[in-house]
Amino acid sequence: MITRIFPFLEWFKDYNGSKFKIDFLAGLTVALVLIPQSMAYAQLAGLPAYYGLYAAFLPPMVAALFGSSRQLATGPVAVVSLMTAASLEPLATLGSEAFIGYAVVLALTVGVFQLTLGVLRLGLIVNFLAHPVVNGFSNAAAIIIASSQLSKLFGVDVDSATHHYETIIRVVEAAIDYTHWPTLLIGIFSIAIMVVLKRLNPRIPNVLVAVVVTTLISWGTGFEHNQKVDISQFESGDIREKILAFNTAIDKIAEAGSQRTEVSRNMMALESAHVSGIEKLELQHQLNIIQLEMEKQKLNAHIFREELRSRHFSAVSSGGSGIVLYLKDAAPQGAETDGRIWRIKLGNKHMDEKGILVTGGGSVVGVVPKGLPAFGMPKLKTSVCLQLLPAAVIISLLGFMEAIAIAKAMASKTGQRIDPNQELIGQGLANILGSIGKSYPTSGSFSRSAVNLQSGAVSGLSSVVTSIMVVIALFFFTPLLYHLPQTTLAAVIMMAVIGLVNVSGFVHAWKTQWYDGAISIITFVFTLVFAPHLEKGIYVGVVLSLGMFLYKSMRPKVSSLSRHEDESLREIGANQLSACEYIDLIRFEGPLFFANASYLEDEIDDRIMNRPNLKHIIIAANGINDIDTSGEETLALIVDRLRSSGYGISLSGVNESVMSVLKRTHLYENIGSDNIFPTMEKAIRTVYDQTHRDSQETTCPLLTVCRDMSIIKN
Repeated sequence: MITRIFPFLEWFKDYNGSKFKIDFLAGLTVALVLIPQSMAYAQLAGLPAYYGLYAAFLPPMVAALFGSSRQLATGPVAVVSLMTAASLEPLATLGSEAFIGYAVVLALTVGVFQLTLGVLRLGLIVNFLAHPVVNGFSNAAAIIIASSQLSKLFGVDVDSATHHYETIIRVVEAAIDYTHWPTLLIGIFSIAIMVVLKRLNPRIPNVLVAVVVTTLISWGTGFEHNQKVDISQFESGDIREKILAFNTAIDKIAEAGSQRTEVSRNMMALESAHVSGIEKLELQHQLNIIQLEMEKQKLNAHIFREELRSRHFSAVSSGGSGIVLYLKDAAPQGAETDGRIWRIKLGNKHMDEKGILVTGGGSVVGVVPKGLPAFGMPKLKTSVCLQLLPAAVIISLLGFMEAIAIAKAMASKTGQRIDPNQELIGQGLANILGSIGKSYPTSGSFSRSAVNLQSGAVSGLSSVVTSIMVVIALFFFTPLLYHLPQTTLAAVIMMAVIGLVNVSGFVHAWKTQWYDGAISIITFVFTLVFAPHLEKGIYVGVVLSLGMFLYKSMRPKVSSLSRHEDESLREIGANQLSACEYIDLIRFEGPLFFANASYLEDEIDDRIMNRPNLKHIIIAANGINDIDTSGEETLALIVDRLRSSGYGISLSGVNESVMSVLKRTHLYENIGSDNIFPTMEKAIRTVYDQTHRDSQETTCPLLTVCRDMSIIKN
């Protein structure tokens, strides 16, 4: 009982110093990969980079302590990070305080859902996400993740559009108009380092090397070159007007937001008091007007923001008063510029007209707060939790599927036993306790788990070491991360998701069953089309999978059997066999229940109509593993109707559960014990004599191999 509650106690059986040394080195190696990766994935999730470190110090340790896998490395991962951004983007601006708060609450919601499934032993619920759906989603997610980093790779800023592909079109247009070449070159250089080192020696922490080298280059060359200027330092009056117009739109959005909050509060008060009528309608009308005003001002802000971003400036020194920014190629003749191309850095906030941020270089991570975050439970609101619940369910299932798949793959090599429900408990506690430390949702990582396994990790103590190393980095090494280029983090993400692209998965699914391949492709296409609303692609895939399951359940395979040349009884059509004129041996594959009972009746009627000499039907019930009331009543009706029409009917190979139903409902006596046979062979031998009296059939295909020449000719 103690080890079930605290599974990590199992680690210390026969544990010694040499094993600890192996675990320590494995944990250190994983930490060297985790630290840069976690910062990259945090930005993919729409959070400041250092929140990746917050998600990397508690979840790995907790998941290892309470999970069942000793080598699974938990922390920020690409797909879950993307799902986090996609889920929260409609609720708040990426990177804002509200967005961060929602991300932490989402981690808690995901953790509670996973823990509940684990405690209730409901790990099998993950089977609702069929493999073709996951394959289609994963491939689409890999493309979405990689393409979402293009703006950082080219050094351009664009507003997110309604659909992901529209955002990418904006990025391409911005890159054609202007690409920051130092940013692009550092990004390509980072990719080259990781590719070359991985091929030379997979054990080398190629991600860490790329991060260290490009950070040193960034620091040494002054890659980041930001400056704050007064609005008066822009020479163009048109630019000054657009800055003021942008600020006006932002202020109106904030004002409308405050009004919307006040009106919503009043509406909630009326609903709590169960008040309805004119007053409530007036408030709803006010809310609609405010919402329209907000949408109008958001559009205005977007237009001004895009126009300001598209303008490039040349800086001319004005002596002791700083610089004057002229539109590119509009500087006075003979004026000496600094040779840089300057751009305005702006987001969704009001610009300080006395200190407008302009940049003549690339983007870096910037200031990373030293030390651990303030611990505490996130502020919970029932309305927020309910709003996040659908996204939390999807993230929980996807994250767990990824984690358990990795754990099982490693267990096949180590011989370890994996308990899916215990793994759910571990992942759930990791997300719950992680949220207390300002973490966003996490899961098991394939790449870091592989590093952990290759490093020879013996127990989950390696993940504890990894967490400690992240804490040390937060306390002592944060200043070194300031000059880390954003384009390097983009390169890290793009390299990490290459492994998610699996074209062979589509081919394999299609070869297995064409409809599985079709579901996988449709899920892939819809996920791409609906992005950033990724959950819609999963919904489509799940509905198609369930629809196909229901269709197959309603129309199970019903085949007529005959003797094959290997003496077994096989399907007539698939093996080009002849059918007996007088006996039809029918095999029904699947449970006989309300959804398909009438289908069996229809199939028997078709055979009677198409075979005028038919005298007896044997139902091979080997494939009927269950029967409900509708199935039993339909079977009773078939028996009575066939016998009243002069046909014989028998059953063979009835299993115990179905037989018990037949006996409880007295259908067994109705059919007759002499018409229920243990095997198909016994049924054929018994029925043969009574059906072939005075027959013209010289050889019966059920007894002797006989090919159907008409089928062969066709």
